[in-house]
Amino acid sequence: MTEKTVPEVRRHVVVDVPPEQAFRVFTERFDEIKPKEHNLLGAPLTETRFEPRVGGFVYDRAEDGSECRWARVLAFDPPHRVVFSWDISPTWQLETDLANTSEVEVSFVAEDEGRTRVELVHRHLDRHGPGWESLAGGVADEDGWPLYLDRFATATAR
Repeated sequence: MTEKTVPEVRRHVVVDVPPEQAFRVFTERFDEIKPKEHNLLGAPLTETRFEPRVGGFVYDRAEDGSECRWARVLAFDPPHRVVFSWDISPTWQLETDLANTSEVEVSFVAEDEGRTRVELVHRHLDRHGPGWESLAGGVADEDGWPLYLDRFATATAR
């Protein structure tokens, strides 16, 4: 019997700040991390907010005042980890059926004095149903999680 491979995307980055600071930058300055062109709304984005609590949302706000809640905060454990849903379908539209969403876990692990390894795992991608492979490819692509982690590393250096 062969073991089923669980579809997930894993990425990491090491930053020169302690876990507490890395966690704060990721959650309090997510607007600097998420590119404005990653937008499901019909108008240009003015901000992306990460509500720092279980039950909170990650959402975009556009110039016209419209909002898109594209993630739900599932776990919030400063400075160790945060887990949020990925409520975006393989067609890059807001997913309204929560059974068809995946999860992103970001862990902040002390490497040595003043350095943190930030590990990102986007898991349960197959829950999105048909087309999940293209979604996995999109978040794994250089314009997906690698871009977010690069922007995060830049934000921690400021």
